Amino acid sequence: MKYLILSALWILFCIIHSGMITQTATGFLKKKLGNYYRYYRLFYNVVSLLVLVPIVIYSYSIKEEPFFTWEGYFLPVKYFLLAIGILLFILGSRHYSMSSFFGIAQIKENTNHNLMNETGKLDSSGILGVIRHPYYSGVLPLLWSSDLDNTTLIINVILSIYIVVGTLLEEQKLVHEFGNEYIQYKKKVSMLVPFKWITSKVH
Repeated sequence: MKYLILSALWILFCIIHSGMITQTATGFLKKKLGNYYRYYRLFYNVVSLLVLVPIVIYSYSIKEEPFFTWEGYFLPVKYFLLAIGILLFILGSRHYSMSSFFGIAQIKENTNHNLMNETGKLDSSGILGVIRHPYYSGVLPLLWSSDLDNTTLIINVILSIYIVVGTLLEEQKLVHEFGNEYIQYKKKVSMLVPFKWITSKVH
């Protein structure tokens, strides 16, 4: 029963987290809120945090002894996953504005765009020329570098699926924002795993 509750809570979080920033929701709110929409990103982050905290507390309360630990020959794999995840976040941070991520820049600059970079324009330089979503890609190896008990396994599976689904939803918004420019970008650069970049280097 506790695992059903755990699964339901994390799925609920994913639905709320994505539902609040779907194109339908944000488009509706932009029309209704007008200039006040610039506060929405901050509101979104606060709500997400308030929903997440009790779920994390419950998750930790039912954790058990892990059935898999990164030890012995597996330890280098753990460090490799950690290094990849951290590197992707570092490289991604060069292109994304934390001020925009938290919703502060939108309030200060009185802007309504949903993009996390400072210019509000499509950026395909650096790591964004290798994969389109380095932050989402970085979360995956960080998730799976942890020791596994039943609770962690369930959370990791749900969040891994959510990252893929959430990225696809984000792609829809970006196509709406940039149109053909983003469609052409998608043809050249892979979404989460740099298959196209590797293929181009091999050839």
